[in-house]
Amino acid sequence: MRVIAGTARGTKLQALPGEDVTRPTVDRVKEAMFSSVQFLLPGARVLDLFGGSGQLGIEAVSRGALSATIVDRSDAAIRVITANCRAANLAAQCDVRRGEADAFLAGCGVQYDLVLMDPPYHNGTVQRLLPLVDKITAPGGVVICETEREAVLPEREGELVMKKQHKYGKILVTKYEKENTQ
Repeated sequence: MRVIAGTARGTKLQALPGEDVTRPTVDRVKEAMFSSVQFLLPGARVLDLFGGSGQLGIEAVSRGALSATIVDRSDAAIRVITANCRAANLAAQCDVRRGEADAFLAGCGVQYDLVLMDPPYHNGTVQRLLPLVDKITAPGGVVICETEREAVLPEREGELVMKKQHKYGKILVTKYEKENTQ
């Protein structure tokens, strides 16, 4: 696993052992995700929920995001994320937080331009958290969710509107955009 573009391009990243713990996003999926938001990234505030290795938040900052908040509930994941941020020389722009996603979202006082969600599959986590994610997504912001292929996600949640879905093998990537009502 590596950073595929930007200032940290080519940096090798650690992952937690075992796919039951984390499931690193493969390069072709990661490239597709970031290609869809390339014009949003410069100067963006990014939230990487369910950080795992931190690779999505790190990739965003490497590609020009102002900052990334990377959240995971696992102490082991936090250690790996912190090490990966250092390895990519992006630790100053990455705020690594330990905690449950729903508690973080409920107490969040920040609006994010890009929210990346790659939770454990088959738990309905994305569907359950979308109302909270809607509240912390800035007007005109984007939410990208990685789920199992069979996941059924709402066309709309609050001001988040589904724009695209792409299937990659067993993976479904869904892009929501928040209506810019200002």
